[in-house]
Amino acid sequence: QVQLVESGGGLVQAGGSLRLSCAASGRTFSRFAVGWFRQAPGKEREFVALISWSGGRTDYTDSVKGRFTISRDNAKNTVYLQMNSMKPDDTAVYYCAAGGPELRIAGLYPYWGQGTQVTVSS
Repeated sequence: QVQLVESGGGLVQAGGSLRLSCAASGRTFSRFAVGWFRQAPGKEREFVALISWSGGRTDYTDSVKGRFTISRDNAKNTVYLQMNSMKPDDTAVYYCAAGGPELRIAGLYPYWGQGTQVTVSS
């Protein structure tokens, strides 16, 4: 079993930065790919970024490429999402997920955090 806790969300102005953290319990976390997903009001949950268990492979949705960076520290059981040059369209609840394959499909990840709100003002 893996439990995930996101933190780092908040209110930021357009052009600003935030760093989200996803802290995990469970010794097997370091063996899992981890994804970040987000859900804006009235919209479906969408893929943002993922990182392989080793950190050697990352993937991003086109709208965040060049602005967001996903990384992980397996010694700390933590995955990060550094978000720069943020836009109002980035406003959403951000979730981390683990245990799935290195794919963009939310339904394939069995472990989820509770989410953290990110609001970008214009």
